[in-house]
Amino acid sequence: DRIALKSDKITVRSFVNTAHVKKTAVTTRVMQLIHNVLNKNIHITKRDLFYTDVKLFVDQAASDGVLDDVACMLGCTRTSLNVVASEKGVVVGKLRFVDDGDPIDCSRMGAGGKAIPPFTDRLTNIESEAKFILLVEKDAAFMRLAEDRFYNSYPCIIITAKGQPDVATRMFLKRLREELKIPVLGLVDSDPYGLKILSVYMSGSKNMSYDSASLTTKGIKWLGVRPSDLDRYNIPEQCRLAMTENDIKTGKAMLQEDWVQKNPEWVKELNLMIRTKKKAEIQALSSFGFQYLTQVYLPQKIKRGDWI
Repeated sequence: DRIALKSDKITVRSFVNTAHVKKTAVTTRVMQLIHNVLNKNIHITKRDLFYTDVKLFVDQAASDGVLDDVACMLGCTRTSLNVVASEKGVVVGKLRFVDDGDPIDCSRMGAGGKAIPPFTDRLTNIESEAKFILLVEKDAAFMRLAEDRFYNSYPCIIITAKGQPDVATRMFLKRLREELKIPVLGLVDSDPYGLKILSVYMSGSKNMSYDSASLTTKGIKWLGVRPSDLDRYNIPEQCRLAMTENDIKTGKAMLQEDWVQKNPEWVKELNLMIRTKKKAEIQALSSFGFQYLTQVYLPQKIKRGDWI
């Protein structure tokens, strides 16, 4: 139950077929490099893998695609091949752990936070007094929360991948959720793409579907910004953006997704967004003051248990 394959389709690459020569050569080279990495018990990034033989790969998409193919072929996760994603996400708040022998206290990392390590298997002694994990879409909102030390007023762990979730952040979130057994609250823009970001954390992405069991965190709650918040918190009209045709199309497509249909409240909010054709960013809350997010909006939401 650890591996979810992309489809039933099987691709054959023949060593004696001229049409398959390039792809077969790339596959063989990637397997050779991975074998060397595993023998040395070291970790590399996908970028490292590409630069090992630029002349053969030409483009990183070629080595990245074959890397996923090899993981599927061997029936294992990409991380177990010791190929990891570059650091992108950051964490701050009531969290302590040991990273490959080095003690880390995420409440003492300043406003910039601690870079989420790509080697989650090396993390030990995870400890926390947090009551919840606050998963934030954007770096700007994360910076405000970190600078205001929001985690001291409301004991929590604050995480962001600075936009589209990367593998390391998704693995880190899943590890924390499983070990600490505390809820995860999502703070994203009130638009279809904010919800899509939550969906990647919850259900995975198509490209990494074969590794979804180790990357998905079930039961994330949508804290905000929700479409109903626009009127509830009197967001000014000039901060409400008109949805594009593509936004509306994406929103309607999301209404058909199983993970949305399972939650009637999510369906209600998404229908409201499509009906009003309005969206808003987290930063729209700054129209009431730069610290409105940390001093008014989130405290009210958390005290009322206003998440779905």
